[in-house]
Amino acid sequence: MAHADGSAAAARDTPFGPRFVAPLALGSSLNPVNSTMIATALVPISQDFHASVAQTGWLIAGLYLTSAVAQPTMGRLADLLGARRVYIASLLLVALAGIAGRWAPSLGWLVAVRVMLGIGTSGAYPSAMRLFRERADRTGSAPPRIAMGVLSFTGIATSAVGPVLGGVLTGAFGWHAIFTVNIPLALFTLAMVLLWVPVDPPRATPRGSLLRELDTAGIGLFSGMLLALMVFLMDLEHPRWSMLPIAAVLCGVLVWHSLRRRDPFLDLRMLARHVPLIVTYLRAMAVFTTVYCVFYGFAQWLESAAGYSAATAGLATLPLSLVGAVGSILGARTNGLRGPFLLAFVASMLGCVSLLCLDSSSPLWLIAAAVAFFGIPQGLASTSTQAAVYLQSPPDQLGMASGLQRTASYIGAILATSVLGVAYGHHATDHGMHTLALVMGGISAVLLVGTLFDRTLPRAVTSSSSPPSEGPPHAA
Repeated sequence: MAHADGSAAAARDTPFGPRFVAPLALGSSLNPVNSTMIATALVPISQDFHASVAQTGWLIAGLYLTSAVAQPTMGRLADLLGARRVYIASLLLVALAGIAGRWAPSLGWLVAVRVMLGIGTSGAYPSAMRLFRERADRTGSAPPRIAMGVLSFTGIATSAVGPVLGGVLTGAFGWHAIFTVNIPLALFTLAMVLLWVPVDPPRATPRGSLLRELDTAGIGLFSGMLLALMVFLMDLEHPRWSMLPIAAVLCGVLVWHSLRRRDPFLDLRMLARHVPLIVTYLRAMAVFTTVYCVFYGFAQWLESAAGYSAATAGLATLPLSLVGAVGSILGARTNGLRGPFLLAFVASMLGCVSLLCLDSSSPLWLIAAAVAFFGIPQGLASTSTQAAVYLQSPPDQLGMASGLQRTASYIGAILATSVLGVAYGHHATDHGMHTLALVMGGISAVLLVGTLFDRTLPRAVTSSSSPPSEGPPHAA
């Protein structure tokens, strides 16, 4: 009993100390590192299984499509069952996926493993946000901007080192190693969660079965609608127009279904009551469209138009990632949200202007300096979006709301691939890069003006752990 009292006192003194934040940050990095680590293993995988580029592309698309649906689903489970329980289950699933990837006999098996990784790694971020909220409410702490900044920092940092790590593992041990590395990572994180993250508070007895509480029909409709939209968006150069009516029908059925249920998977009534949250999602979608345009398009242009090697192109993106990582920490130390957003969009516009002044004959150091501007919106917007979702969401639905935030960013990634396909065509050129810069500049300008006049953003992150409209904190 004395030990429990001492732990509670320590939590009050340092509610978001390293022991609590470290396992949440490490687990949240598993999704971005698995997203980028595959890049250097695609060629040897295609050689082993005699697969085409289009076929191995499903190893990338499978993770993104799964994560887009799994993030809000795992967030919903965290709201229903407890964030720590869901976190533990998701880490075990990541470890199982690592084992399955080690002995994959076919490409189809590997795609299934990537789907498993998408589900497992999607449990970390919404669970972490839910755990942050519960701890802040329990201790009467301010919104943990620094802790959320650490989550953003680790996500950006691991995305940057993912291709390097994948290359080292593939070169030393073969492509299977990029899957088996998940086993020690997941088990190490699991041990830290069991040791340092407090058990979930008691939950109310569910009104029915878990499947009914989870609303599997709503998840299925949401997944189908999202899949149809993404299939259309992934190839705007040769659009599959049949996907649009399918998505529209599924959307209509989803709305009808959600409004009929008392506690639906996609709570449209909650979103209607929290219009600022919808604005935040739309802003995140647009921001990450520009972020992923740079993330995927810059290296392609360096290799195709400027003739640099993949290794050199990767090194040229390091300043972007470093600036983004620093920006995420600095953004966490600000009190307001509007200022970081505005600075992010101004920096993005400056980056677009810089790209318009460059071509494939420009010095590499100048190209790297120009693209570093985009690290500012990557870091500041990511951290500020996290804080906005934290403040604008109902406390009992923060897991689901955080998952939808990630879904918005994944839709931005799909939109980015569509924009790149239209701007670049069959291969990247100077003209294509300049077209891309104009599109990104237009998006950034709209975001700048919209945010400047947006009255839904909180003026500052106050010492209260929740906005007045969200009601009293949870009981301990």
